[in-house]
Amino acid sequence: MKDDPKNNPQSEPTRSELEILQVLWKHGPSTVRFVNDHLNDEKRSVQYTSTLKIMQIMTDKGMLARDESSMKHVYSPLLEEKSTKGLLLDRFLDATFNGSAATLLMQLLGNKKTSKDELDEIKALINKINPDK
Repeated sequence: MKDDPKNNPQSEPTRSELEILQVLWKHGPSTVRFVNDHLNDEKRSVQYTSTLKIMQIMTDKGMLARDESSMKHVYSPLLEEKSTKGLLLDRFLDATFNGSAATLLMQLLGNKKTSKDELDEIKALINKINPDK
């Protein structure tokens, strides 16, 4: 008997699983063929059978739901995009920057030429979060 994924802490998707989730979050419930075609167009070359196997594993892990009511199985994400990305960011922040968002932000701004528009968006976000400053 499989564990109920709703009773377990959210598992961290692998890189391949995250790529599949991103297609499903963007396009909604989809077939393996649709997901595989988008991975090949947008990410990297992936065999159909590899995409199928990963999506089957993700279903077993409780990351995807599979609708078998028609001939073509349609998969839907069970993981919410915002919470999944938040979980991944928190883990990355803890592991890489010792939990310091300021250090992460300084590294990001130092590694890339940030446009004036991007800086304005960052300032607006900071002002929205902390309007007294």
